[in-house]
Amino acid sequence: MYGSRGVGAGACAVAGAVLLLAGCSSGGDGDGEKGGGSAISQRPAGSDPYWVNPDGNAALQVAAYVKAGKKDDAEQIRKIAEQPTGEWIGPENPEQEARGFTEAAEKADRSALLVLYNIPHRDCGQFSQGGAADGDAYRTWIEGVAKGIGDRPATVILEPDAVLHLVDECTPEKFHEERYDLLSGAVSTLKTLKNTKVYVDAGNAGWGHPDGIYEPLRRAGIDRADGFAVNVSNFYSTDDSIRYGKQLSAKVGNKHFVIDTSRNGNGPYTDGDQDENWCNPPGRALGESPTTKTADPLVDAYLWVKRPGESDGTCKGGPKAGDWWPSYALKLAKATD
Repeated sequence: MYGSRGVGAGACAVAGAVLLLAGCSSGGDGDGEKGGGSAISQRPAGSDPYWVNPDGNAALQVAAYVKAGKKDDAEQIRKIAEQPTGEWIGPENPEQEARGFTEAAEKADRSALLVLYNIPHRDCGQFSQGGAADGDAYRTWIEGVAKGIGDRPATVILEPDAVLHLVDECTPEKFHEERYDLLSGAVSTLKTLKNTKVYVDAGNAGWGHPDGIYEPLRRAGIDRADGFAVNVSNFYSTDDSIRYGKQLSAKVGNKHFVIDTSRNGNGPYTDGDQDENWCNPPGRALGESPTTKTADPLVDAYLWVKRPGESDGTCKGGPKAGDWWPSYALKLAKATD
């Protein structure tokens, strides 16, 4: 039912490395075709204005396969490495990480795609449990993120599952008022920034009907946000996600939305244990490449919010949530035309 998230150690390592990108030669500053060897370049800005991290986990895997002489595997993983994916800001150094990613993106004349996932009582004690210690710690963390972004271009996906878990009562009632206040406050803080777009997570096409979430979204600050995000870390088809998003949009002032298409190429998993059909399901494939040229005027972008190849959690043989899983990444890529 849920899409497990998780920042993971790999993301934190990448965040440290990204601060060095001003002097890094692997990424390139502009458009261009892929270079020789393992070099990763940016996508054409006209259809995809988001920054590709040339030192992300997939890019490092490409380099490792090239070095090992596994050229076919390297080219498969390149399908992931050459696309912009969400950078999940960790709990410890939000200002430093947000600054590093947005500076690197600005240097490449792109916009950073950031995911904020640190709400207290996160994920209801499941694979990605955790989050800030309390409301004050979360507000301080959001302020750090905002300070790190500054006036540089950024698109923020705000708190996957945070509203949905209020609606389905996974999050205990005693935490509801605080969570609404924290989400609304986060939207307000981020929207003071000159070039930052904010999309509040709004679940997916498989969890229920939009009637159940539109009022909670209002309480979470959707009126002041740029819109909402659907299908984050999940597998529902783009067509189903558009239908769900349009139904929800009509109930929240025709707000625009974005769709996570990172792993929805084969749609949702329908075999086996349906209680965990979102957690490292087999037989999935990459979805539409990130782009702002979409099939509907209400859809601002197809995005890869979840980084393909990073685990949903310790299910089906996976490592902990957020950790890079090379064999799963390779299966996603090989299943994609």
